Amino acid sequence: MLSPLTFAGSCFFLVFEYLPLRYLTETGVIRVQESMYGRTNPDTCSGEKPEEVVTNTACSLEGAEDIIKTRCDGKKVCEVTPAIFARDPCHDTFKYLQTSYACVPSIHLITCEQSMVQLQCDEGHVIHVYHADFGRHDANICSFRRDASHLQNVKCSNPTDKVAERCNGKHSCTMRASSTLFGDTCPKTYKYLELTYNCCYTGYSQGTIF
Repeated sequence: MLSPLTFAGSCFFLVFEYLPLRYLTETGVIRVQESMYGRTNPDTCSGEKPEEVVTNTACSLEGAEDIIKTRCDGKKVCEVTPAIFARDPCHDTFKYLQTSYACVPSIHLITCEQSMVQLQCDEGHVIHVYHADFGRHDANICSFRRDASHLQNVKCSNPTDKVAERCNGKHSCTMRASSTLFGDTCPKTYKYLELTYNCCYTGYSQGTIF
């Protein structure tokens, strides 16, 4: 199994073998630029593999880039395995996942369930949401005076576009982190909204409360 890798800088080009891998950035959040799952040359990740499993260089899974973007964009850490791909593009070929991504600056917010969250940019700038998830990935976050049984499920994930739909292009935006708005994929878990966004210079837009 590959060890977690840490990088510093603005842009990376990564190639990993057919094993679990972890993208991590110390500054900003991940923004996937390109991604390919399959094989496009005979040398990458070939090692001492038999020639017959590395010669097919026309192997590429359609839609792999969209899958990686959906899973990783806007996050500081993203771990993926081949299991995230629903099908095998070429059964007799030893494959790899090849990804390039940038680390972009962002504002990171965590808001406990039923609390209000406010996204705010200076005048002359507007909100651009990278990623939002309403669930639970850490038992310690938003845990004060909560029953332990409501904090145990740290695999409660519900990525949502609702924050981007309601806030992008606005100067400020306020909403409640609630199951009414985002849905309830884990009914017995106390959740929180975790999101990343940036302020882009595009002119002023009036704030709205939802």
